Amino acid sequence: MRSFLLFVIAALLASCNSKIKIDSLFVNGTVYTVDSSFSKAEAVAVKDGKIVATGTTAELQQQYDAKETVDLQGKFMYPGFIDAHAHFYRYGLGLQTADLTGTVSWEDILHRLSEFNKGLAPAKGDWIIGRGWDQNDWTVKEFPTNEQLNRLFPDNPVLLTRVDGHAAVVNDLALQLAGITAETKLTGGDVFVANRKPTGVLIDNAIDLVSTKIPPATAMQIKAALMDAQRNCFAAGLTTIVDCGIDYDDVLQIEKAQASGDLKMRLYVMLSDAKKNYDAIFKRGKIKTDRLNVRSFKVYGDGALGSRGACLLEPYSDKAKHYGFLLSSPEHFDSVAAVLYKNQFQMCTHAIGDSGNRTILNIYGKYLQTTNDLRWRIEHAQVVNENDFALFGKYSIVPSVQPTHATSDMYWAEQRLGPKRVKGAYAFNDLLKQNGWIPLGTDFPVEDIDPLKTFYAAVFRKDTKGWPAQGYQTENALTREATLRGMTIWAARSNFEENEKGSIENGKFADFVVLDTDLMTASFEAILKTTVLKTISNGETVFSKKN
Repeated sequence: MRSFLLFVIAALLASCNSKIKIDSLFVNGTVYTVDSSFSKAEAVAVKDGKIVATGTTAELQQQYDAKETVDLQGKFMYPGFIDAHAHFYRYGLGLQTADLTGTVSWEDILHRLSEFNKGLAPAKGDWIIGRGWDQNDWTVKEFPTNEQLNRLFPDNPVLLTRVDGHAAVVNDLALQLAGITAETKLTGGDVFVANRKPTGVLIDNAIDLVSTKIPPATAMQIKAALMDAQRNCFAAGLTTIVDCGIDYDDVLQIEKAQASGDLKMRLYVMLSDAKKNYDAIFKRGKIKTDRLNVRSFKVYGDGALGSRGACLLEPYSDKAKHYGFLLSSPEHFDSVAAVLYKNQFQMCTHAIGDSGNRTILNIYGKYLQTTNDLRWRIEHAQVVNENDFALFGKYSIVPSVQPTHATSDMYWAEQRLGPKRVKGAYAFNDLLKQNGWIPLGTDFPVEDIDPLKTFYAAVFRKDTKGWPAQGYQTENALTREATLRGMTIWAARSNFEENEKGSIENGKFADFVVLDTDLMTASFEAILKTTVLKTISNGETVFSKKN
């Protein structure tokens, strides 16, 4: 009998020793892998920051010896969310300025700005900056003038940008520093004038005349911006962000923060359309690490619909003879396409209006010529003429869209576009059909950072109060599966990263988000109440909901 017991103990020890040692084992969950068959699992094994297996809890517990076992307790695991279009660095900097989102009037802005100024206590000459207002949310939906700004802040230049960044109100001191007068004219922008003097309202490229006068952020401010943005992104379940349009010098700061181990967020960076950025990156070449990917440029085709800067084929329905405008000449866009095609960099162009989209689609087509795998993108693709949708498929152009734009703009979009033209706006399902896949983002801080609102808007096409009851232009709603793919594997694909992230499969980064809600079955009310329980990046828990 003693010999038999020794034999059993030896067998058990041998069995334990035969198990594969790993770092983490997540068990007892509902795991949406978002693989090609959209399969589900119960457990995931992780070693050295990568996924080594998925399967049932029993199978993986039998095969693996984990340093840490995490019981998901029946909760729901998804690939870490990827925001395919956002402004990570600028969002972080914006957290250090006045938040004007949700303001209901110009007077509300002035009050909020005054309260912010009390805490800031700026010295004479310091800039006062705010962002987030939207005149379409006000009872009086007209742009303001700056007389009250001048009275409140006579000794400090003030710049207050609209939520989309395509319009701003500045005080007279800021106008003077920028050299802006009633006679100022420029391509792709506008200076509003009344009684032969600027009102303080600037549109698109006119804003740059002021913003370039703002002193650059200090190293301390940059580090704080990156850390603040990372904290909020991880709390929202985001593990990769596409940062659309920053300078090469900002990339160097990101690299420094990642090298120190402080910045763990994975970033796909689009460089801004500027000579200094082309010169720097072409000299160095594409940058690719596990956490940083720089191989693309962000170009601005036209303005925004809310500020009537989007370039339309026919005049705005609510402003006679006004078509909006391109932000640069077609020749400029063509020259950028030529140099990016030659250097095999990805071109990503902001295009809102149907004329803006047509211009960029045709320029892309000149170089792409047929289907391809260069993955040139149109960011927003917001209003597309019915005759132009097929160009996305013809040239394999990727429409990168943000579902919450539809539910933010739906209250006034038809006023801008009219009942016929608006049917080609926010047409996500029509765009999906062109290539069979579509990446989704938020465009934060223009919209809320929460990717669950992306899911909600894409599937249900309603605002957070459940309006309209039947949804907005629901023929262009996306299915739940398509939406989840758009927030994970298709977003990764738009970045040339689908082989390393975007699904829970062997060999990919262990980037996960754990929610308390099944997105595939929950009601629209439940989606909005969803809680992010954990965010895991590279196998490390970078956010955990406190009880």
